[in-house]
Order: sequence, then C-alpha cells, then structure tokens
Amino acid sequence: MTNLPNMSQFLSPNFLTARWRNLAMLNYEVDPKVLRPFVPAGTELDSFNGKTYASMVAFMFLDTRVLGIPIPFHRNFEEINLRFYVRREMKNEVRRGVVFIREIVPRAAIAFVARAIYGEKYIALPTRHQTDYRPDSENIPANVLYEWKFQNEWNRLSVRTIGEAQMLTPNSEEEFITEHYWGYANSRDGKSIEYQVEHPSWKVWSVGESELVCDVEKLYGSQFVPFISGRPSSAFLAEGSTISVGHGKRLG
Repeated sequence: MTNLPNMSQFLSPNFLTARWRNLAMLNYEVDPKVLRPFVPAGTELDSFNGKTYASMVAFMFLDTRVLGIPIPFHRNFEEINLRFYVRREMKNEVRRGVVFIREIVPRAAIAFVARAIYGEKYIALPTRHQTDYRPDSENIPANVLYEWKFQNEWNRLSVRTIGEAQMLTPNSEEEFITEHYWGYANSRDGKSIEYQVEHPSWKVWSVGESELVCDVEKLYGSQFVPFISGRPSSAFLAEGSTISVGHGKRLG
C-alpha cells in the first residue's frame, strides 16, 4: 500500500509572509487607564521611560502570501492601524508585543481572514497612498501620504522626512516603538491569541512635519480623542522589510 504524503510538509511554516514598506508612525502618549481595558489576558502594558504610548501606523503590504500562496488581487494594499504596546513575562524571556485597537485595509476578504484567524479588529475601507521621492534619489521617500475613506470623508496621515535613514539607537523611543515582535489579541471566548512577527531591525528617517486628519471618536472611541490629536510625541518613517507572521495560538 502506498503511503500518502504528509500534506503539512507542503504548507508554509508561517501563516503569512509579505514585505512591509514605508511605515509612517505617529506616536502619542496615552493615559494607561484608557488602554488597560484593551490589554489581553496574560499580558501587561509596556512603557518607555514611564510613559505609555499608542501609535497611528500606516504602511504598504506588498507581495502578500497566505501559507505561501499568493492570493490574486490581494497581494498589494495599504494598512492603517492604531496600536499600543504590551509585554508578556515568561520564565526565560520577556515577549514584547503590540495590541491593535483597529486595523483598516481595503479588501473585505483580508479583514475577514484576520478577524477569523487572529481575532484582530479589521475593517475594510477604501484606501490610497502617494509617495514623493527626493529629487536627488528615486529610493529616498520625501513625502509619504496614506488616506482612508470613512463615512464619505477622506482621512489622512502624512509625513515629510529629513536627513538620511539611520539604524535604530539602542534604548531610544524609536527602538521601543519598532522592536516589538509579538502580536496579542482578545478572542471571543475571553482567551488571548499570541502570534510572532519576524523581521530584521529597520532603519528610520526622522520626520520634520507630520499630519493626522482622522475621525478618532467614531473610529476608535471618544476616550482616545484627548490623546490622538495635535502634535504627536514623536514621528518617524521606517523603511520596512520582508516580514513573516506565525500561526496564532491561544493562551491558557
């Protein structure tokens, strides 16, 4: 009798792979009381120099593959999210992760899969972007703009870079914001879902000007309005890289 092959050997060890490009990050100091109701079980709020942050992040998803398979018409798209930072302490390590308040993508199928597999709060809205490069280099972004249409109004997040891209400075705010390699979410049964996100350390550009025009109250809740407004505590543009997202698992 012929032995049937183990189909698992043909599947990607990661649930999703892609390239993230031009991650515009606007970071705001937020009262911990606002964030605590969203903290998944088994994790705790993470902080930098005694401050807790939430970030508006917009970037490009490119060459997206699910279980190693490219999905037609769902490979390249924008994502915009509001996230904050947590940590999970274990016996031999501390896992630093992110929690999403809401994530916006342009395709309903992408939002459905993310909600079903990871319990993430994805919604589908029309999105678009524009990148202007510096006159002396076609590879250095000068102005990066992301937009999403909500209730017939275009919201936007934009940054203008200055200087050259730099490696992350150890123990800096930029390192704290970008160097979180785990994702956590609350599932419907009350347990937490954990998944790993792998990517190399990114270079970042400083930002001279940034702008956020967003209906924060209706998209994220009135409790965020006093904090996600005005000038951010910091802003920068990360170059991005190839990334992989592991299969999610439920925590006990």
